Amino acid sequence: MNLDALPYTVLLILAEFSVGSLAAVLIADARGMVAAGFVKLSAGIVVVGAALTLLSALNVSSAQLENYRLDEAMFDPMRVAFGVFLALALSYAWFVLREQRQLSLAAGGLAAAVGFAGLGLLAYQVSPPTWGFAGPLLSLLVGALALGLVSEAMILGHWYLVKPKLPGQPLQELTFLLLAILVLQAALLVLNATVPAGDTPESAALMAGSLASNPAFWLRVGVGLLFPLALAYMAWQSSREHAMQPATGLLYIAVGTIFTGELLARGLLFATGVPV
Repeated sequence: MNLDALPYTVLLILAEFSVGSLAAVLIADARGMVAAGFVKLSAGIVVVGAALTLLSALNVSSAQLENYRLDEAMFDPMRVAFGVFLALALSYAWFVLREQRQLSLAAGGLAAAVGFAGLGLLAYQVSPPTWGFAGPLLSLLVGALALGLVSEAMILGHWYLVKPKLPGQPLQELTFLLLAILVLQAALLVLNATVPAGDTPESAALMAGSLASNPAFWLRVGVGLLFPLALAYMAWQSSREHAMQPATGLLYIAVGTIFTGELLARGLLFATGVPV
C-alpha cells in the first residue's frame, strides 16, 4: 500500500464503518425485537466511530497525496457533513440511553441520511481518476453496509449466548441482508474491475499495476469477498436453526475478512484508480 494514501484509507474505512453500523442497528431496532442493551452498545460504538471519522477528516489534505488527483472543493463540505453526522449521532445515542425509541429512530434515521451524504461527498472527492462518480459511490455505499451489517450481527450474536430464548429473527435478518449485500458487492466488483480507470495514478506502491496480475486484487476477491460470502451463508443457516453460538463464531471471522477486504479495496483505489 502507498503510505501517502494511508490517512485517506483510514478516513474511508472509518466513515464506512460508522455510517454502516448506524444503518444496521436502525434496521434491527426498527423491527422491535432486539434487546435494549444491544441498541445502547451499538449507539455508543456509532458515536465513537463518528468522532474518529470527523477527526480523520480534519487531518487530511490534498498535499499528502501527490500522485492521486482529488477534488479539493469537497474538503470543507465533507468535513461539515461528518461534523453534523457526529452531532446527530450524539443526539441518537442520548435518546437511546433515555429509551425514547421513537425519537431515537427519528434522530438515527436523520443521522444515517447525513452520513450517507458524507460518503457521497467522499466518493465525489476521490472520483476524478476513476471511470466515473458512480463507481466509488456504489463501492463506498455497499462497503459501508457490509461493514455495518457484519459488525452489528456479530455483536447481536452475543445476546443469544446469555439469553438463548431471544427471538432468532433479528439475527436471521441481519445475516441474510449481509449475504445479499456481499452478492451485490461481488457484482459491483466485476463491473468496476471491467471498466478501465479514467486516469491511472502514477504509483510505485506494491498495489500498483494491472488488476489481473495484482496479488492484492486477488486477495481482495478471495479473502475479502468470496470467503465472507461463504461465512455469511453458513451464519445465516445456523441462525435459522437457532444455533446462535456457531453463527456468532462464523461472524467473528467474517468481521476480520470483510474489514481486510475493505482495506485492500481502498488501497487498490489509490494505487490503481479502480474502485473495487
